[in-house]
Amino acid sequence: MDDPENVLGGRLAECSSDPVTGFFRDGHCNTCAEDRGSHTVCALMTAEFLAFSKYVGNDLSTPRPEFGFAGLKPGDQWCLCAARFLQAHEEGCAPQVRLAATHARALDVVPLEVLQQNAAI
Repeated sequence: MDDPENVLGGRLAECSSDPVTGFFRDGHCNTCAEDRGSHTVCALMTAEFLAFSKYVGNDLSTPRPEFGFAGLKPGDQWCLCAARFLQAHEEGCAPQVRLAATHARALDVVPLEVLQQNAAI
């Protein structure tokens, strides 16, 4: 993880430290070969996306204290799996993304144009 790069070609910015996110729970959307889901898209949670994610089998809003997970709420930032983000985009309920905090490896799954269409301002 030497100087990870974002989708814009710069240094990867932090996604969130409250709640702490990322495959490594380091606040960044860093990745590695073991990250089969490619948790690389830094997204701003919305009620619509959280409902969609729960509907397709990944409940991100319900607290799971046994895993130290408080549950996400609208406004939280979280490193999403690239394929789930693309699926949400195709279904019309993609959350906004922070391009500077989205890892360049997301581009293996999601075209840059799609990320830019959903970029947070």
